[in-house]
Amino acid sequence: MESSEILKKVRKIEIKTRGLSNHVFSGQYHSAFKGRGMAFSEVREYQYGDDIRNIDWNVTARFNHPYIKVFDEERELTVALLIDVSGSNEFGTRQWLKEEMMTEIAAILAFSAIQNNDKVGVIFFSDRIEKFIPPKKGLTHILRIIRELIDFKPVSQKTNISEALRFLTNAMKKRCTAFLISDFMDTGFEDALRIAGKKHDLAALHIIDNRDQHLPDMGLVKLFSKETGQSIWADTSSKKVREAYKNHALKHLAQINQSFTKSGVDVARFYTGEDYVKPLLGLFKAREIRH
Repeated sequence: MESSEILKKVRKIEIKTRGLSNHVFSGQYHSAFKGRGMAFSEVREYQYGDDIRNIDWNVTARFNHPYIKVFDEERELTVALLIDVSGSNEFGTRQWLKEEMMTEIAAILAFSAIQNNDKVGVIFFSDRIEKFIPPKKGLTHILRIIRELIDFKPVSQKTNISEALRFLTNAMKKRCTAFLISDFMDTGFEDALRIAGKKHDLAALHIIDNRDQHLPDMGLVKLFSKETGQSIWADTSSKKVREAYKNHALKHLAQINQSFTKSGVDVARFYTGEDYVKPLLGLFKAREIRH
């Protein structure tokens, strides 16, 4: 891609995602993640409307009157974006490729983070760590990330989510907020997910295209998997073939759902061709309520 073309794309994504971040996500991001960086400051007398969860019971018992803990926000969170750049993300049938949706969601998260004075780092992965951009602050850094998201060319087309999670666990020494953005065309990552989820505040963003789950009737077609490098002929006019494809997809979805549940990792789902604002806000609000 020509550098002028890349700059135009970066600018376009910056305008769209920065606007969404400013007007829609900034407050939600702050509320959903601020609890991760709170430092105890002092106690004061309880006032009507204070959160009862912050009552200091020891001081209250001593003075026979309710006192609450006051916190200062240590706003310096570190946000890690784990971006799946394997071959299956170059796929999409409804206006968007999966990788285009991933780029915009990642850009929104990055802008939301820097507006809250947080650092952002990125791990691009396939079945290996393709590139690591260490966490930094600032607009120039975010624009570099967006440029990489647009123009990154992975060495491998395959996926290994465990590898990415192990790298996160080892590379980020302090607890961080991490977003794993993938179409999850992989299995066997449950252990790595659980370990990373214990050390870091981890959320999974699952990008799905309709054709991942439903094969249309197109007659005899050659299906090529970039992840395996193999082609197979399939008679899509056969209801049996289409049902088998759907059942396989549903079984895979049930497996990864079980992995998320067992690991205690939040998940939000995004479908190409559909609005991503609602599921992202849903994820933020669910975390806000729980934290």
